[in-house]
Amino acid sequence: MKRRTIMTAGIAGAGVFGIMIASAAPPSKTGFDAEIARHGQAMLEEGKKTFRYETFGSEAFWGDALQLHKAIAGEKNGGVGPGVSPKTALSVGLKVDADALPAALKKELAAGKVNLDDPATTIALLKLNAVVGVTAFANPDGSVKSMGIQCAFCHSTVDNSFAPGIGKRLDGWANRDLNVGVIVSLAPNLKPFTDLLGVDVDTVKKVLASWGPGRYDAELDKDGKAFRPDGKQAGTLIPPAFGLAGVNLATWTGFGSVTYWNAYVAGTQMHGAATFVDARFNDKDQYPVSAKSGAGNTRNTPDKATAKLAALHFYQLSMPAPKAPAGSYDKAAFERGKTLFNSTAKCATCHVPPLYTEPGYNLHAPSEIGIDAFQADRSPTHMYRTAPLAGLWAHQKGGFYHDGRFATLPDVVNHYDTQFKLNLSNAQ
Repeated sequence: MKRRTIMTAGIAGAGVFGIMIASAAPPSKTGFDAEIARHGQAMLEEGKKTFRYETFGSEAFWGDALQLHKAIAGEKNGGVGPGVSPKTALSVGLKVDADALPAALKKELAAGKVNLDDPATTIALLKLNAVVGVTAFANPDGSVKSMGIQCAFCHSTVDNSFAPGIGKRLDGWANRDLNVGVIVSLAPNLKPFTDLLGVDVDTVKKVLASWGPGRYDAELDKDGKAFRPDGKQAGTLIPPAFGLAGVNLATWTGFGSVTYWNAYVAGTQMHGAATFVDARFNDKDQYPVSAKSGAGNTRNTPDKATAKLAALHFYQLSMPAPKAPAGSYDKAAFERGKTLFNSTAKCATCHVPPLYTEPGYNLHAPSEIGIDAFQADRSPTHMYRTAPLAGLWAHQKGGFYHDGRFATLPDVVNHYDTQFKLNLSNAQ
């Protein structure tokens, strides 16, 4: 009895401190906790592999149908035309993964002993899986027979640590150098586009040329709107794929979540063997092209994408927004700006920290934010998303908003100052 009393008194004496120690015990490494940990790590690795290297069978479109690999190889290498040299590839925004290069090749590149004007060098890089977002498929004799693309094609870049356009991968970073339109226009066979849109090759090339670096039109194959009413290009800036954990709607106009967009892109933009279902695209008035093509009910057998969506989603949500490098900004000005952001300027009303978008339904009508409805009306939502701002320093090239209409951040602030009558001073 005495011993029990002493033990009880000891526990009582420990109080809250004792409870805190007990609750701070490491999680169990057995049972379902361990299964969750193993599953999470497996999902992360599988998702990374999918993001970087999975074509979803898109080579049937980019290679077999468009014959784009032939334009890259050039006539001297079994293709057509002059071919695409590494210099040309880098100039249109394609990136090279330095970690995929053999040490000997790196030494030769550094010494200037590799011919970067020869398309054969591009083919060699493709065979090494060194061109970010692009995979080549070879014949037994070594010649290239097809090519496909990956998520990383648009949503990865490199840190330029080896040379401009060559370095370590930066997954999730928007490639604002990538000129998708110019690359696609090189394809020897644009008939899949002319047939879908009901226009001639020259018109297709005009549209592709209009986008420019860092832009892409993911609705063209749904509504056929190649240009804005004012004649300007209709594409949007390639968005980053990082910092999206906790964010509800993931596209400029809120089509759907991250995993919705993965299915949309895999099935209707990458043209992979995928399943994508959204009856909203059957609307003949808003989406005459997809209503005819049946894109809103895309089904392929075998389906090479759906089984990959979960891990891909997991990996994407694991990508943090990159922090600005130390010394790259004025810390005192940062603190002053943070105070304004959260108070007088009212930025945090919509860009709620730390997500920097609204938790929940993060969409607004065009009239609310004071801009035209063109891009919003191409979406089933007819609205614009509050874009997450974390990591904004990493994707300023091309401007701000969905179409880059504001060249600088002060332009954005001035717009909202006028729209919401904030009456900010020049100093603010």
